[in-house]
Amino acid sequence: MSTETGRMSSKQAWTLGLASLASFMMALDSLVVTTTLSTIRADLTASIEQLEWVVNAYNLTFAVLLLTGAALGDRFGRRKMFNTGLALFTVASVACALAPNIVFLIVARAFQGAGAAMVLPLSLTLITAVFPPQTRGKAMGLYLGLTGLATFSGPFIGGAIAQGLAWQWIFWLNLPIGIVAILLASRKVDESTGPNNKLDLGGLALVTLGAFGIIWALVRGNAAGWGSAEVVASIVLGVVLMVAFVFYEKRTPRPMVPMGFFKLRAFSTANPANFLVFASLYGTMFFLAQYFQVVKGHGPLVAGLMLMPWTGTLMVCAPIAGRLVDKVGERKFVVGGLFLQAVSMAWIAVAIDTNTSYLEILPALVIGSVGITAAMPAAQKAVVSAVQPQQIGQASGVFMMLRMFGGVFGTSVSVAVFGAVGGYATAESFAEGFSGSMTAVAILAFVGMLIGLAMPSRRPGAAPAAAPPQAAAVPQPEKA
Repeated sequence: MSTETGRMSSKQAWTLGLASLASFMMALDSLVVTTTLSTIRADLTASIEQLEWVVNAYNLTFAVLLLTGAALGDRFGRRKMFNTGLALFTVASVACALAPNIVFLIVARAFQGAGAAMVLPLSLTLITAVFPPQTRGKAMGLYLGLTGLATFSGPFIGGAIAQGLAWQWIFWLNLPIGIVAILLASRKVDESTGPNNKLDLGGLALVTLGAFGIIWALVRGNAAGWGSAEVVASIVLGVVLMVAFVFYEKRTPRPMVPMGFFKLRAFSTANPANFLVFASLYGTMFFLAQYFQVVKGHGPLVAGLMLMPWTGTLMVCAPIAGRLVDKVGERKFVVGGLFLQAVSMAWIAVAIDTNTSYLEILPALVIGSVGITAAMPAAQKAVVSAVQPQQIGQASGVFMMLRMFGGVFGTSVSVAVFGAVGGYATAESFAEGFSGSMTAVAILAFVGMLIGLAMPSRRPGAAPAAAPPQAAAVPQPEKA
């Protein structure tokens, strides 16, 4: 972006637009699936457990392979791997549309997640590489705004497709978008690489297997039982491998994740705060549409329409929040946003019962969405601005991985609390469970707010101090 005119250059505009379009694809696809599950179940004769895996197969490979996607981009070229991920996602989408049975669909969804794991961290890397720190928040706000359009329209599109067309069309939509994005990115986006010219195979193996163990435990905990041998063994193995990954990365000369990142206050506080932003967000999303259907008796299309004031706030407010972050700094937005989310979810937890009207909870939904929207671009900017430009790919991979961990964690916590205090037997039982899960979501947001208070108060737009060339892989500690 030109510092003289305040306008984006052509390169910046194309990079931002194509990265946002790719993010739009991923967000739209994950949301429209949730509103078409009942149709898929009838068409492919699927069990409830198999339907869960239609969603979880995507989330599992997505979360597990995020760091791998970022590392491949740093090694082989960010644009090249961005396009490779788009191609994999697009082909897997076609496979989903052509799926003859539920097992085929689940496998195809897993490949979709693998493609998304390459695209999303690199989309963030491409943006932060071409925008200077003083305008990076605005760019991220615009990026989240287009993603918000998918969030805004996803439930409605899913409901409309389920009722008006065949469910396969939610996947066919990705084919033309993917082809156009690949062709334009090849022409309009510059190639770049990260600081590593050698792939850290040992680190990749440890972090991939460790992440798989932890995410598998979170996904299976509610179904198999949190005290079951499967879940306990999975999470213990995952934690052990993650610890081994940390020690390995400290000793290897070219780590995929320099451990010095965690000495940076902005990095080590904004990441866990954002983890809880997404834990709170996904915990809310999992039950909100179901509440409108199970308790209030609406169909999927109407439920999607009722979600639009909540989801639409992201599209409207994210660009505004991103612009303001550049002026006032990240900490205020992370702390204030999580505070609003905590208050709004506590409001819903207290107000919800079978007789609660939509208008009674609508203000809380809007306030919570404004809070989430304020916190997301601020946390993203804090993380990527804490490191050197050549390290943005590595930092983005960590950020995106923890974000997905947060989403799975928040959903698991919300479901566990729901099952402990309520259920699906009656509308009253569902309302009780929903109230309990919203209480848990509010607590997660409040804890995130407390973590956000520890973020450094940096001058807005300030870039991290330049590291000496020989120490480029090791970030320097920030000043408070």
